Amino acid sequence: MKPADIVHLHTLSAPTLSPDGSRAVFAVTRPDLEEDAYLGSLWSVPTDGSAPPARLTRGDRDNAPVFSPDGRWIAFLRPDENKRPQIHILPADGGEPWKITSHPLGAGTPAWSPDSTRVAYTARVPEEGRYVDVEPGKEPPRRITRLKYRLDGLGFTNDRRSHVFVSAPITPSDEAGEPVQVTRGDFDHSSVSWSPDGSELLFSAARHATRDTDLVRDLWACAPEEGAEPRRVTAQTLDAGHGVFSRDGATVYFLGDELGPDLNDFVGQTTALWSVPADASAAPTRLTPDHGPRMAQGPEVTDEGLWGSAEVQGSVELVRVPFGGGEPEPLIGGRVQVQSFAVAGGVTVAVVADGRSSGELLVVTDEGTRALTDLAGALDPLPMTELTAHTDEGHPVHGWVTLPEGEGPHPVVLMIHGGPFTQYGHQLFDEVQVLAAAGYAVVMCNPRGSSGYGHEHGRAVIGSVGRTTATDVLAFLDEALKDARLDSSKVGVMGGSHGGFMTTWICAHHGERFRAAISERAVNAIDSFQGSSDIGAFFPGPLYGPPQTWAKESPLSYADQIDVPLLIIHSEEDWRCPVEQAQRLFVALKLRGHETEMLLFPGEGHELSRSGLPSHRVARFEAILDWWRRYL
Repeated sequence: MKPADIVHLHTLSAPTLSPDGSRAVFAVTRPDLEEDAYLGSLWSVPTDGSAPPARLTRGDRDNAPVFSPDGRWIAFLRPDENKRPQIHILPADGGEPWKITSHPLGAGTPAWSPDSTRVAYTARVPEEGRYVDVEPGKEPPRRITRLKYRLDGLGFTNDRRSHVFVSAPITPSDEAGEPVQVTRGDFDHSSVSWSPDGSELLFSAARHATRDTDLVRDLWACAPEEGAEPRRVTAQTLDAGHGVFSRDGATVYFLGDELGPDLNDFVGQTTALWSVPADASAAPTRLTPDHGPRMAQGPEVTDEGLWGSAEVQGSVELVRVPFGGGEPEPLIGGRVQVQSFAVAGGVTVAVVADGRSSGELLVVTDEGTRALTDLAGALDPLPMTELTAHTDEGHPVHGWVTLPEGEGPHPVVLMIHGGPFTQYGHQLFDEVQVLAAAGYAVVMCNPRGSSGYGHEHGRAVIGSVGRTTATDVLAFLDEALKDARLDSSKVGVMGGSHGGFMTTWICAHHGERFRAAISERAVNAIDSFQGSSDIGAFFPGPLYGPPQTWAKESPLSYADQIDVPLLIIHSEEDWRCPVEQAQRLFVALKLRGHETEMLLFPGEGHELSRSGLPSHRVARFEAILDWWRRYL
């Protein structure tokens, strides 16, 4: 895989099934270097495998398809002339789609009413004189009164709140009626769904008085009417989202995180499946155990229980949970990652990635699974080999090594993931494949602090992030270097976000082990991160400890100990780890006369390496390969 081969990496949207389960519709999106954009359209495939997938729409940026409950329509998102996503309706049996929304900042994913006559969704409502028909930089000043006022990848939120809307009745005409705005106020709303009888909408929002100083989000319900007064369903103790009603409407199932006694402790919290009476007559009940896996998606109500996906040691499994709670039962497991799924008419389909594919659509059968798509033919990825190491204290560290072709010995790149509460896992990863194809052995693992290994594992780094994580990743590196095909004299280290934090930390504390390093979109100074990051008001304390310890925990404090050549990569519009984090490290190293460079990407945010402009992603890869060529 060369950098420009990202054009062969497809992304499948969450699939949608016709009510009888006979047909799946999904979007396929790929980077396009000529247009420097992500292009995609809707596709359809029979779930019995009787025919190959067929293209359904002629648009080049179509996404998020959803079948209506009666099977007549497919709602989906397509950009308008201003490149804002708007909801369109497509006849399921063929024809031309028509647009039903015209929101100035676009509309969100549609949710059909049970009678298939209306669509609910969220859309951001800009303040007058902002974002629309105004030249950038000539808006009036923003008056900020709350801690939560902006979000990476979006920008300011205090002047464009996300509200719930319901469309006018669906008619096959371009003359759609005006939608109804259901919610109002200085609140953001998300994850909208319907009650079985269509009398209520369910959504997630922080509408409580202390919402600016805690991390609570509740589920709320209200009639699908303008001016309806929402009623709270959950108990103002959880970060709750993705709520759905039971089929009789008496219960609400949802995903939620516990937040500790101060309602702001998010570190390593294992997302669980919960239930609560729809009339809020009792507090929520946790359905998945404390020691269980972290729930990643769902819930979906089926005849056999609640279905969702769960992170398990580098895998993401499709699981079933009994209505009354219990251990999740794997339906699709093993060395795979389930990215999304759909259930209808007794049929289950899922988008599943593994070490050879960035995702294919599979159907679940009595014998296992059967592929409905084969979209990864252009790439022949190098295999990832699992490895488990142990620290001196005996703690297991699980990960992977990917070797280039040839006998070696190969120069080595130690990669460290972000988060820290995320996980590397079983799927084709462009970072690994580009490096391995260029001749580098790639070593990566899930140290303590990672998700997928239980609650205790995720919270083990609190108050000692750098030291604990370094212990694990270096133990794993030592184990990998026992393989003679890896050249222990030519080792580099790199990572982004938390991985960038760890790269800077390791350069200062264990730099003698490495020839060079690349620190990307990093947290380097916890004190200024608190004030500049979109999550800074809440992030440092629960993870790094009290303010008096932040200097000791900050990699920047040890910049005078860094002796390895260091490339700093950052995005100019990164609001998660703002660019000042890179600038402060760069200046500290340059003033010492240290060998360092800084590569800044205009117009990009924290997600550059995953969803930035295709041309920027290629340029980033080329800069990384150039750096390793120079030093490894």
